Amino acid sequence: MKLQMHSIKFDADSKLLDVVQKKMDKLETYYDRVINGEVFLRLNNEGIKNKTVEIKLNIPGDQLFAVATDKSFEAATEEATEALRRQLKKYKQRIMSH
Repeated sequence: MKLQMHSIKFDADSKLLDVVQKKMDKLETYYDRVINGEVFLRLNNEGIKNKTVEIKLNIPGDQLFAVATDKSFEAATEEATEALRRQLKKYKQRIMSH
């Protein structure tokens, strides 16, 4: 899957970007017509859970979006991709029923 990744207020290392890419690639098993995606990795200054991941997925005729905040970018990415997985399954069911 073609992804644009943006790290805001910090520089993301290649290890983190690889983890995000692998998790996003797994989404293609649920719906293979994903056009592209955009990932925003944001570092907040409040509290323990200060890492936010925002993901936009472009699919034919629609756009899916998920946000998650957690202690680490890996955990936040896991939450956001899980939310997108559920959205993709619902979208696919809606398309199949028509």
